[in-house]
Parts: sequence; C-alpha cells; structure tokens
Amino acid sequence: MKKIFLFSALGLAALLTAFVPVSHSLPQTVNSSNQSGNWVVDKAHTNVKFSVSHLVISDVEGSFKTFDGSMQSTKPDFSDAKITFTADVNSISTDNEKRDAHLKSNDFFAADSFPQIKFISSAFTPLGNNKYKLAGTLTIRNLTRQVTFDVKYGGTVNMYGQHAGFKATTTINRQDYNLKFAGKTESGEKIVGDDVDITINADFKKS
Repeated sequence: MKKIFLFSALGLAALLTAFVPVSHSLPQTVNSSNQSGNWVVDKAHTNVKFSVSHLVISDVEGSFKTFDGSMQSTKPDFSDAKITFTADVNSISTDNEKRDAHLKSNDFFAADSFPQIKFISSAFTPLGNNKYKLAGTLTIRNLTRQVTFDVKYGGTVNMYGQHAGFKATTTINRQDYNLKFAGKTESGEKIVGDDVDITINADFKKS
C-alpha cells in the first residue's frame, strides 16, 4: 500500500512539473540605480480611460484605443522625468457607435480637424510613499491648458525587459477645451457634465 501511495505521489509531482513553464522566470525587482534612461509605453499593458456624468444620475466611461508615450530620466527616482503622451481622437470608444460618432463631431472633439490629444510634462515631483505630482500641458482641439496629475508609482521589474508602472489621475473641465456640447434635460440639467475624470494606467518599458 505504501509503495502504491509513493508511486502515485511521484506521478502527481511529475505531472505538475510538466506544466511549469521552466523558461519563464518570476519578475525581478530592479535596483533604483538602473532606472534612468529612455522608456516607451508598452501598449499591450497600458490604457487611457475617462469618465463623465450623464443625465446627472450616472457616469459614462470610455477610452482611447490608440495612443503613444515616452519618458526620459537621468535620475534613479524619476524626479527629472520628461514625459510625453498622445492619444488618437478617432480611436475613442464608449462601446456605443452612435455616441462615439457624436464625440468625434464638432460638439466635442472635432476629430477631423483636431485628430490628436497631446500631453507634455514640465515637472515630475516626488512626494514620498511612491507618489508624485505630474505637471504639464494638455492640448485638445488646439487649446493648451496647464494640468496636474496625481501619480502612484507601482514599481519597476525585470521581465521581458525592464518595466516601470504608474497610475495617473486628473480631472479637467471640458469647457476649457471647447468640448462645447450644451444639451440639457427637461429640468435644465446638463446632459453631459463638465468635469471629466482621466485615468492612465501606464507600463513604460526601458528602450
């Protein structure tokens, strides 16, 4: 009986081992001294999302499916990082074709005339506890305004290259960028709110 149990245990161990991807190592935390350099957005692991109130009672969420970004830093804590980010307005998606077409119209982004949204940083200030303030300019419809993002640094690891993760959030007023749709409900409330919450989950890969 003991021999049967022993052989069964060995067989189970062999079966489990067969399914372990021996060529895939666990991600390794990177020493901060190696974090300076040039980085590009890993598009497969990055997303650009927004949400805005609709009819006062709920929020509509959307995203830009086509985007690009880069970061250059000479300091290990990223405190001198220069960050640029662009999004293709025609890639906007709210999972509703009719609404997406409206967002691309002159009521909102006027995608035919202004096909790109662009952010250029001016400062990336460490606040401690892996938090930063990211200041810069955001250009929509050829109107450029100062914005500040709250940023949470997720860490840096080595797996299929060196990756650094960040989550950046901010709120803008769409009227500042002439996203001028002014439809109202029967009670006089705005159909689409003015405040737009933006969230960027960014995975930068060292190039």
